[in-house]
Amino acid sequence: MKYAIVESGGKQYKAVEGGLLEVDRLPVEAGKKIDLENVLLLVDGDDVTVGTPTVSGAKVSATVVEHFKGPKIIVFKYRPRERYRVKTGHRQQYTRLRVEAITRAAKKAKSSTGKASAARAAKKAEAKGKASAKSAEAKKTAKKSTAKSTKATASSAKKSAGKSSSKSSSSKTTKKS
Repeated sequence: MKYAIVESGGKQYKAVEGGLLEVDRLPVEAGKKIDLENVLLLVDGDDVTVGTPTVSGAKVSATVVEHFKGPKIIVFKYRPRERYRVKTGHRQQYTRLRVEAITRAAKKAKSSTGKASAARAAKKAEAKGKASAKSAEAKKTAKKSTAKSTKATASSAKKSAGKSSSKSSSSKTTKKS
């Protein structure tokens, strides 16, 4: 079963090939074709593609069947002991779509030589291994240097605190006299 999760009007809908879809009113005449390109998820049998945030190259082709109004919703506002009563209604406008096709752009073809692609993959894995070893060494040295710098700053802070307290006491005595 092929279906897609599509965004239209800030809402998400499940579009199934050959099925009907009711979305908020779209500014398209009845009988015209429309492409919904904000595909968030695409499922084709066991193949599931999740978009980040949308699936690139995927679209849902649909035909506008009709525009219609939803059920009437009654809004009644009432405040006791104040003679306040307001009754209003609302009917949301919708568009009914028939999903014709769910398509996705063709993926890039893999290289014809399997050996070349295997060699590239091996080089990438080697580079990753070297980079992770270098980053581990860098982390160790960074920990050592930060430990030394925190000790040095703590000792200098103690020295400066001692000096500032002696200065403040001498300045207080001069102010009093």
